[in-house]
Amino acid sequence: MPAMSRSYSIAELAREFAVTTRAIRFYEDQGMLSPLRDGQRRIYRPRDRTRLKLILRGKRLGFPLAEVREIIDLYDAPLGEDAQLHRFLAKIAERRHELEAKREDIEASIGELDAAADTCRARLKELESVRGSGRRAKKPRRAGR
Repeated sequence: MPAMSRSYSIAELAREFAVTTRAIRFYEDQGMLSPLRDGQRRIYRPRDRTRLKLILRGKRLGFPLAEVREIIDLYDAPLGEDAQLHRFLAKIAERRHELEAKREDIEASIGELDAAADTCRARLKELESVRGSGRRAKKPRRAGR
């Protein structure tokens, strides 16, 4: 291996990105990372590190792993980074649309919960008022009378 080429162990990558070695091996099993081997030891190159960073970013953004793989694999396609970036922008727009729709659904649900809570509070006030007026109307009984 050339002296200028940096390599990483699985433990180094796991520490750097706060993931388990099992997760890294999973991405390798999925064909998303392809470390070199020295016996049983995995040797990750800068390319693997970059791919891992992109995988984790895609997951954080909520993309399914298959879409993350598709976007990352475009980098190696004949059109290279241009195709990757255009595809990623399209996926970002799709994901944003999905999240905005979910936000609208959540806001509507919160509104419905607020309305139900207001209805419950109003009914409790009515019940307390009825109970309170009923108590005032009756005089307490005294012992011995």
